[in-house]
Amino acid sequence: MKNSHEPIRIIFAKNLKKHRENLRYSQEKLAEKAELSVQTIKDIEGGRRWVSDDSLSKLAKALNSPEFMLFLPDKYEKDKKYKKQSLKSLTSLKTRIKKYMDEQFEDAMNSGDFS
Repeated sequence: MKNSHEPIRIIFAKNLKKHRENLRYSQEKLAEKAELSVQTIKDIEGGRRWVSDDSLSKLAKALNSPEFMLFLPDKYEKDKKYKKQSLKSLTSLKTRIKKYMDEQFEDAMNSGDFS
């Protein structure tokens, strides 16, 4: 994608592949280390599937990287304007994840189902 504003899903997919390749992991090796299917890795790297919070944690651990690093675009270090846009995207993502987690917690508390 050539425009200066890539969707977070594409940024994540590129970063996942870049981190994987830097470690010289095949998709199969990453899938094994992260305890995910090879198809899941292919779908995430291809931008066809979004990553769940559980899968994100597994991938970051397998890549020995903090989760947030997988969301930072290449231009992040170079371009202040892009950095500001990226920060807004990350802040928005954090807000959505927090809202989702709060809803899940509230549902569990109300239902008593903690499985």
